[in-house]
Amino acid sequence: MSLPTTALLASLGAALLVMLALAAVAGRLSRRLRAEAAARDAVTRALTERIDALESRLRAIGAETSTANATRQEGFVITRLGQPDDEPSETADDGGSPSLPPALFADLVLRESAVQAGTLLAGLRRGLAPESRARIRIAMRRELKRARRQRRTEERQAVREWRARERDRLDGSAA
Repeated sequence: MSLPTTALLASLGAALLVMLALAAVAGRLSRRLRAEAAARDAVTRALTERIDALESRLRAIGAETSTANATRQEGFVITRLGQPDDEPSETADDGGSPSLPPALFADLVLRESAVQAGTLLAGLRRGLAPESRARIRIAMRRELKRARRQRRTEERQAVREWRARERDRLDGSAA
């Protein structure tokens, strides 16, 4: 065998070894991916079962609540906006006005309060952010410079007018 043939066989052997190593790494990687997918599927199944159990419990609680609310006719009805409590209302609760169960009324009031508080906090956070403070600082400097220029202009105008009156007064008394 000649030298080029030996070099060719050696390079083919090296390439074969590299391909075998890559195949082994790919096999391990695919096994690991399959194991992770199986674990993900198991977690998904467990979470789905928990969600189904919670939904069935909520349905049972909802059925109990609806039967309890059906037996109890108590509810909050807003019919006298702006009227004192001691005045009789013109609109009696005759079933024509909508009423809310106490739990739903409290839930709506708390949600509205939470939304308003969240909005206020978001506005404060945005207003007190460094970018906003820098923008306000720049606007204040600009307005301060504008006001100073305006005062200097008005002062110069007032001095001119005063000097003109003084000249007129002196010219009038000299003539």
